[in-house]
Amino acid sequence: MVLDPGHNGGNAAHRAETGRPVPDGRGGTKPCNTTGTATDAGYPEHAFNFDVAQRTERVLEAAGVRVVLTRPNDVGVGPCVDVRGTAGQRADAAAVVAIHADGAAPSGSGFHVALASPPLNPAQAGQSRALGTALHDALRGAGFHDSTYLGERGISLRPDLAGLNFATRPAALVECANMRNPAEAAVVSSADGRQRYAAALAAGILAYLRHP
Repeated sequence: MVLDPGHNGGNAAHRAETGRPVPDGRGGTKPCNTTGTATDAGYPEHAFNFDVAQRTERVLEAAGVRVVLTRPNDVGVGPCVDVRGTAGQRADAAAVVAIHADGAAPSGSGFHVALASPPLNPAQAGQSRALGTALHDALRGAGFHDSTYLGERGISLRPDLAGLNFATRPAALVECANMRNPAEAAVVSSADGRQRYAAALAAGILAYLRHP
């Protein structure tokens, strides 16, 4: 299983490197990577993503799943989104889940699961949709609600995410919360809140792996 914690702690100090164009998987380009967002109090998305990925990794490994992270720490730079997008096939993974948090208008709240659309290969069709549904259902079961500002019933179909476009393994990207919403900022900033997200993501992944 590949977990892809979005962004990286060193990205802000290396904007020339992260800003260079890379293929987007649909014939265009986009920046190698970005800094991500943050809460109004300054808790950065890259730290949230990495912490939740590590917590999810521990739950999955306790269940017997071998996990590969796309970055080993939260002080590096990148990797670029096209490299992240091919991580699943390099690891011969059963699936890939990218972990993010959003930075939308403060009035918006909730999570959404992004899937590549239109699909570019069979894995991006039925299997990725099954993975996204399993993640969505697990997050709902853990008490989190569908996004009020993006997607439809917690699912967002996206052509523009290189990390999904390049995948030939089932892949989904989860925007766990809106970090600019005060109530959700408090949840993502707490260790208990991050553990809740990790437990829900692990539950969704395990549900998918048992019934792909």
